[in-house]
Amino acid sequence: MIEMNHFYIGGAWIAPQGAQTMPILNPATNSQIGTLTMGNAADVDLAVAAAKTAFETWSFTPKVERRALLARLLEISEEREEEMAQAITAEMGAPITLSREQQAASGTGHLRAFLDAFDAMPEEEILPNGDIVSHEPIGVCGLITPWNWPVNQIALKVIPALSMGNTCVLKPSEHTPLSARLYAEMIHEAGFPAGVFNLVFGDGPSVGSAMSRHADVAMISFTGSTRAGTAVTKDAADSVKRVALELGGKSPNIIFADSDLEARVKEGVFECFSNTGQSCNAPTRMLVERSVYDEAVTIAAQAAQSQTVGDPLQEGDHIGPLFDRIQYDRVQVMIQKGIDEGARLVVGGMGKPEGFEAGWFVKPTLFADVTNDMAIAQEEIFGPVLVMIPFDTEDDAIAIANDTPYGLDAFVSTSDEARALRVVRRLRAGGIHINGRAVDYGSPFGGFKQSGNGREGGAHGLAEFYEVKVRPPFQF
Repeated sequence: MIEMNHFYIGGAWIAPQGAQTMPILNPATNSQIGTLTMGNAADVDLAVAAAKTAFETWSFTPKVERRALLARLLEISEEREEEMAQAITAEMGAPITLSREQQAASGTGHLRAFLDAFDAMPEEEILPNGDIVSHEPIGVCGLITPWNWPVNQIALKVIPALSMGNTCVLKPSEHTPLSARLYAEMIHEAGFPAGVFNLVFGDGPSVGSAMSRHADVAMISFTGSTRAGTAVTKDAADSVKRVALELGGKSPNIIFADSDLEARVKEGVFECFSNTGQSCNAPTRMLVERSVYDEAVTIAAQAAQSQTVGDPLQEGDHIGPLFDRIQYDRVQVMIQKGIDEGARLVVGGMGKPEGFEAGWFVKPTLFADVTNDMAIAQEEIFGPVLVMIPFDTEDDAIAIANDTPYGLDAFVSTSDEARALRVVRRLRAGGIHINGRAVDYGSPFGGFKQSGNGREGGAHGLAEFYEVKVRPPFQF
């Protein structure tokens, strides 16, 4: 049994102020693998004080020294990547192949891209009018990260914050503490000064809210649900701190008749089901041109039926369990809503797959003949549930795609480059995938509308974590 009863504050592992605990559960077996001691506002005060003190020197540390520490962190991250993969599989149920190739790999991938962006970024810019702009750290940054891509989101926040000379307090999801503790160990091993990085475990209403309200926290960067992001923004408002949000999504996947139909439809199904559907940018609405819609439903059904469910400890391209019972129950409610709304259930449905009764496994599910006003087309399900919607014209496809409160990612498939570019221009989404190709590490990630504000990754991610100061050239 893993006992996690220390926080990383001021460069040391210290006992929490409170005594409340919660179990760490393995979602594949619904068994307890550890116990986590939870933090409170007093722990936040200690961590913020340590970060505030460290900021006085870290903010003036030369760029070359900060880069050397980040490079050392990259070396350690590569050495311990397998540990990270095993931790993520144990705590959130991602199959080990996915944990290795995508989950744990994202931590090192983002770090490499940030180093490239950091190297390319000038410390000062000369404006056309001759004035000089410098980039300076904001201060103490509160970082709140989710359970579904734990180290991915930690890296997207911690690395740019530290790169730009900020100090930080990280509150990871209390449900995925193993990966966060490992990240703190790597930060310590890399040799970052005491107080530059701090880690406090706890839930949103206590630790997250205390961070968001704290007068000495200059910025909050949050990833999670739109509901929680709204609460963070309200908590932060009184101190007028900077708030960056990466929230939910209901990404459309527009497939035109002239695309490679079989390849794009299969790809869309498996992309939706990847990580057991627990990705905010998953293409959960497949919009198909009506002339090939029936064929596309047949292809999608075959793909969905071929999607296996399996033990996360086994290698392979199967999907694992949902994260916990709350998530399982939510997905079941949404599947039932789809049935009640009159959508055609093609594959999957209610209940657990045969042989997987212990953990929070669900059946990969496909609905056809969905209309965009149905709950399953509008609400984020966060499970392996794909809905298929026919469209008639290019304008129709764009209207359906944009008819959602969200705007994180969108997917377009067509053999006509001019049409692809027209459609991309009109889609209200922060990231676009074209004919199965996504963008790479180092590109900005974030959304329009209720999918949040700000961008993470690369040069745009660095820009979230600095202030702009302008001065005229010196004259005597």
